[in-house]
Amino acid sequence: MYECGTLRGALRAFVLLCILAFVHLCISSASAQQSDRARTEALAARAAARMQALQREADQLASQEKTLLGDLRKLEVERELRSEEFRQADTRLKHIQIDVASATTRIAQLQQQDVAERPDLRARIVEIYKLGQGRYLRMLLAATDLRQLGEASRAVATLAKLDRERIASHQRTLAALEGTRKSLDAQRAQLEAARASAARAESAAERAAVARNDLIRDIDRRRDLNAQLSGELQAAQQKLQIALRDISTGATTAPAGDVLLPIKAFRGDLDWPVAGPVRRRFQRTATAAGAPFNGIEIAADEGVPAQVVHEGVVAFADAFAGFGNLVIVDHGGQTFSLYGDLLDLAVAKGARVERGQRVGSVGATPAGPAGLYFELRVDGQAVDPLQWLKKR
Repeated sequence: MYECGTLRGALRAFVLLCILAFVHLCISSASAQQSDRARTEALAARAAARMQALQREADQLASQEKTLLGDLRKLEVERELRSEEFRQADTRLKHIQIDVASATTRIAQLQQQDVAERPDLRARIVEIYKLGQGRYLRMLLAATDLRQLGEASRAVATLAKLDRERIASHQRTLAALEGTRKSLDAQRAQLEAARASAARAESAAERAAVARNDLIRDIDRRRDLNAQLSGELQAAQQKLQIALRDISTGATTAPAGDVLLPIKAFRGDLDWPVAGPVRRRFQRTATAAGAPFNGIEIAADEGVPAQVVHEGVVAFADAFAGFGNLVIVDHGGQTFSLYGDLLDLAVAKGARVERGQRVGSVGATPAGPAGLYFELRVDGQAVDPLQWLKKR
């Protein structure tokens, strides 16, 4: 009888333990599902926010491209106008060259006429000089009768008129020569200025058009990249929705921990791993200023938490020569972030880490001062982290 009571008591205790274990399992499962759901919802919200930001950027790019296309059309019209101005200036040049040739011929004729008239004019001046101060008066006084006086008077008048005409003609010839030269010089100067101005304007319009075309090509490239990143985010968001559905139904076919948002979609929007000024910048190749440097060194106080910039899986967490304590996080798609010179490690290899999670503490750098070494590798290649972190 005693043994039967003992057996029943043990059986009751076993049943009670089973019930407690089942309840604990249910609570743990519910807690895990709740945690998994919260994590998935947070990822989905972050993906949605980033997609909205990318959409705004796409709208801005489209607006910029539309404006640039309008500017480009204006530049093309301006370039056509300047080309037409240059063609008109060139046509005027040909006409002026014809005028110059005609004027040159006329100048040569005037010069020949001037040369031909000079001996006679010179001889006439000599004769007048020989007459002395009285000049024509002496010829009149030399007449012996009225008839000779009349003839002498008419001869004197004729000679005086001829002298005046010759002198005036010579002066007009010289003035015509000088006027023609000045006119040609002015026309040449105007034409050269017009052609130079048209050429400069056409060249400036051409350069501006090339620059606008380059900007439009850059905007097209950025829009294509934007569309690609939006597509990747949308695919990740669909996986998150499936994960949320499975969590709600209790299925385990798509764990939330398997979903990673593509880090490329967050270029320029990643949080800094630690606050502080950049002590040393990224340098892809060696220069006279120093050796290559694949990451950046951020100055910070020793012991300050170093945080993950994007969710992923820890691929390495241990001491590494030249980097002190090093954590490498795999973000998927051949993209990794590296956190070096850590004072301690807060994560282990294989652990899933979330954005903003502590991976360790800032320690001393090889040079001595405290700081964090941070590096980003995209498609296996080191990139400048400052182009991926938020502007500040």
